Amino acid sequence: MQPRILLTLLVLAGLLLPHYASAGGGTTSRPNIVLFLADDLGWGDLACYGHPVMRTPHLDRFATEGVRFTQCYSACGVCSPSRSAILTGRTPYRNGVFRWIPEGSEVHLRTSEITLPRLLREHGYQTCHVGKWHLNGKFNSPDHPQPNDHGFDHWFATQNNAGPSHKNPTNFVRNGQPVGPLTGFSAPLVVDEAIRWLRGRDTKRPFYLQVWTHEPHLPIESAPQFMAPYAAQVQDPDTRQHHGNVTQMDHAFGTLMRTLDEMGLRENTVVVFTADNGPEGDGTKGRTRGSTGGLRGRKRADYEGGIRVPGLIRWPGRVRPGTVSDVPVIGTDLFPTFCKIAGTTLPRDRVLDGGDLRPALEGKAVQRPRPLYWRTHISPPSNRVAMRQDDWKIVGNEDLSRFELYNVKNDPRETADLSTREPERLERMKAALLKLDAEIKAEGPDWWKRDKDGGWK
Repeated sequence: MQPRILLTLLVLAGLLLPHYASAGGGTTSRPNIVLFLADDLGWGDLACYGHPVMRTPHLDRFATEGVRFTQCYSACGVCSPSRSAILTGRTPYRNGVFRWIPEGSEVHLRTSEITLPRLLREHGYQTCHVGKWHLNGKFNSPDHPQPNDHGFDHWFATQNNAGPSHKNPTNFVRNGQPVGPLTGFSAPLVVDEAIRWLRGRDTKRPFYLQVWTHEPHLPIESAPQFMAPYAAQVQDPDTRQHHGNVTQMDHAFGTLMRTLDEMGLRENTVVVFTADNGPEGDGTKGRTRGSTGGLRGRKRADYEGGIRVPGLIRWPGRVRPGTVSDVPVIGTDLFPTFCKIAGTTLPRDRVLDGGDLRPALEGKAVQRPRPLYWRTHISPPSNRVAMRQDDWKIVGNEDLSRFELYNVKNDPRETADLSTREPERLERMKAALLKLDAEIKAEGPDWWKRDKDGGWK
């Protein structure tokens, strides 16, 4: 063999080995990625975020092993849109999933959208989704795309909530086949499925595992063992059910993290924990007792309590344990970030709203193509749309005729409307918001124009 050809082959081998050579646990050296998403979990619902009663030992420990974000946002104040933004890196009205999706609705995540699992699978990753799906109205039907149509090799899911409740659910589907009645509780069942998939996967290839629990979304049912720790402190049975539901989810998370350790996967796996929106209800009755940590508004609102959520990332060797970052990050950031981590090229034929959040792991600003933006179709009319630039947030009403202005760094509870004190800033941000809002609504399908009552029930 000629020396020049031999040299070329050696160089190519050196370039390929970092991507395909085996590492700890039998995986490739490209990082595995796990995304664990809770449902209706408030910013203040974990002990590591200051809840005075909640028992979340596994997530509290996890928070000390990586970075805890104090200004982590969902991309919308309700579930389906925030999930669509995670998978596409595009804000909900742009990607078409503008609302929570009732069963039978025409709204769905279209195959024209390029999803994260699809890109990762094309780049050699194995992909798995377990838990709540909620990205189509016609679930497990050829009339709408299913998880496998968006790039998942394996899926175990429900359309929306676990039914009839988290206890002994009957509505799960595995790879297109109804599973039938299950014995147990939703989050542990979902994690058990994830573990079975992990144990049966090809250990020579990296993986993307997406775990979307139903907890603590209604209809809540919690195992007695997870309610028991609250017996002395919490007298109300509905509150014990809610708090036990969060602990049930925390237990399932801990089971998955322990399995990663047992399989030798910790060091080469990026794990992200977050939530889809703020807590349900008013927090004073029923089983909707989630906490916003004192932030204004709750689920559906575009005030902080509806969109600010827990955000934790563990990345051994890259993130210093015990880091706390106050850099604002949002669900749309996960798409470009995971693509960069996996070495996948970002789509160039469409607008991406998210930015690579890796600098935020070290407390540095994220370079954003567009400002943080929210529009929630069933938010209170006074706060239908919002946008954040640096420390400032503008909130607009339903017809964008009235605006509020807040410095959310100094005033995270949004108690002081500074619109009259900062008229020039208000006008600049108003102009930017109106322009961005029009651009986003013009790109996506116009399903929202036919949804006058927030309906399509």
